[in-house]
Amino acid sequence: MIKNRLLAASVFAAIIVPTSAMATNGMFMMGNGTKANGRAGVGIAIADSAISGADNPAAMVRVGNRFDMGIQIFDPDRTGEIVGNPGPGVDFKDTANTDGPFYIPEMGFNYMLSDDMSVGLTVVGTGGMNTNYDSIPFFSGAAGGTTGINLEQVRILPTLSYKINEQHSVGVSLQVAYQQFKAWGLDGFDNPAMSSAPNRVTGKGRDDSWGFGLSVGWQGSFMDDRLTVGLVYNSKIDMDELDDYKGLFAEQGDLDIAENYGIGIAFKATDQLLVSFDVQQINYSDVDSIGNPIQSGPNNTGGNLFSPGTRLGDNNGSGFGWDDMTVYKLGAEYQWNKDLTLRAGYSYADQPIDKDQTMFNLLAPAVIEEHATIGMTYTLPNESEISMFYMHAFEQDVKGRNSIPTGFGGGEANLKMKQDAWGIAYGWNF
Repeated sequence: MIKNRLLAASVFAAIIVPTSAMATNGMFMMGNGTKANGRAGVGIAIADSAISGADNPAAMVRVGNRFDMGIQIFDPDRTGEIVGNPGPGVDFKDTANTDGPFYIPEMGFNYMLSDDMSVGLTVVGTGGMNTNYDSIPFFSGAAGGTTGINLEQVRILPTLSYKINEQHSVGVSLQVAYQQFKAWGLDGFDNPAMSSAPNRVTGKGRDDSWGFGLSVGWQGSFMDDRLTVGLVYNSKIDMDELDDYKGLFAEQGDLDIAENYGIGIAFKATDQLLVSFDVQQINYSDVDSIGNPIQSGPNNTGGNLFSPGTRLGDNNGSGFGWDDMTVYKLGAEYQWNKDLTLRAGYSYADQPIDKDQTMFNLLAPAVIEEHATIGMTYTLPNESEISMFYMHAFEQDVKGRNSIPTGFGGGEANLKMKQDAWGIAYGWNF
């Protein structure tokens, strides 16, 4: 009866989500779950909650019968500016913080079918982006008013995990993804010269789409279980088109979730100290709406921003110009006593936004490179526990260089962001 109620709660969470999930490693979250976030997102080689399946589906059979739920408060501080453009009223500097902070729930359920096999369901915010400027005259054109976007993405992960023997486990998840998007104040792009589908660029309200992919993983234990190694591969999630914005995103509104994969190690240095390290690769360049650069040469004059065939919404349409991203995460976990575990972590990521691609990224200034985190878990008497974490993403800026085409008067677009986040979660072994 209890496990049925917990499963029902997890399914309910899958139905009511999405919520706002925000970018911090490009368009992705730093990590999955409160415990992993206390280690700066390290989790590929660790199995410590029913959220662990979002990092590696092979972890779930090592978790046992378990239920987890939590919430994260995410508070980004984002700033954009245009300088050096001779157009009247084009230069500006503004924060995009009208919306926020954002609340991001997490939930996971795992049930052992036998000693060697488990089924589970994990629901996590995958990523997203939000900006809301009082005004970007360069984007809004004569219409004026506020300018921004809001993207929310979630993964729902039914997972099957199998223990091959005492040392090795494998797992597979169906990645069911849902996203919501809206854009406003982009009227300056809403015309046939700029878009393949005028009237499907801005101000269409909230549109949504579903998509599917696969996640596969392995975990292996060595050196009398002092060393654990993990591998995970998450396919690109093929999302349905956002039809209301087919004049904004490349390939008629196609906004997929990027392929990513990683390797992790966790080493028990002493009976109390666990040191862990993940490397994650995120292939943003394979998603045209994210990876395609603004293609604009010196001959683009008269206010025509895009080269032929690269208007917004075209098959080869201009996008945000993001590079692929490699993320390095280092975590430590110390068992202070039988009830209290302390965590800390640091992560560093490649910069996905080149200096000549900052203009369109005023809408998505995902320039963060470094995070530092702390966290803890306190065990309660009834086989349950409370976990918490705090994350600070250090202020990072990218100053444009040749970022605004000469046909638009030149000048530069500059981006800046810093972030803070707090989270709390409850876990129960049943």
